[in-house]
Amino acid sequence: MSNKSEKYYIIELAKAGLRQDGRGLLEFRKPVTIEYNVSNNAEGSATVSLGKTKVTAGVKLEIGTPYPDNPDEGSIVVNAELSPIASPNFEPGPPNEYGIELARVVDRSIRESKAVNTKDLCITPGEKVWVVLIDLYIQNHDGNLIDASNLAAMAALKNTKYPKFDGEKIDYHVHEEKSLKIDKIPIEVTFVKIGDIIMADPTEKEEEVADARLTIAIDENGTVHALQKGGEEGLSEEEFSLCLENALKLSKDLRKYL
Repeated sequence: MSNKSEKYYIIELAKAGLRQDGRGLLEFRKPVTIEYNVSNNAEGSATVSLGKTKVTAGVKLEIGTPYPDNPDEGSIVVNAELSPIASPNFEPGPPNEYGIELARVVDRSIRESKAVNTKDLCITPGEKVWVVLIDLYIQNHDGNLIDASNLAAMAALKNTKYPKFDGEKIDYHVHEEKSLKIDKIPIEVTFVKIGDIIMADPTEKEEEVADARLTIAIDENGTVHALQKGGEEGLSEEEFSLCLENALKLSKDLRKYL
């Protein structure tokens, strides 16, 4: 089916309040599942399934040197790997534009919300800090990688324990009882606009024909920390308000899974 006919079909269904998978327009796929401790090589790890979309996040802690302008703060780095196993649209090699955007959007929600206080990562000001490396591995792509990746990253961070560190060397075979401190839990909720219809948690087919995309990152207090707009068309004030109102509700539902 061509994108044009697919889009027409999706819009006609949406006019009746329906979607191809039977959901409501502003409803997330079920089940949402989170499995913890999925990697023996990470300090924290989790796999999230959102419908058929599946993402694994692994957290590694390394010792690094702080930036000169923030001598008492550690740092956070997010990377995303889009494997051809996850989708025929992904190619092997360095991250493409979408992979870079995915990592950046997840990074922004964590950074802007101060989910992890980077000052807590300081070991010796100006000399040694912890660097938090979050790697996202896309195992299956059926749309809305942003929200699934955000959930996986937050689950893995909550699951992270410090490796043993004697002041000079790290022993990754031994983990301390001390967990990485999480101050906020930002949840990202993504909507697409197809024609004049707004939908939450888009499938891959819905993303392919979408005119616009909006991701909203919200913490447990209802504070919006980040927005990411995609697609060629804009959103009206009414459409944005609809997304924000539903993001507040849906983020509370998603947070319950963590």
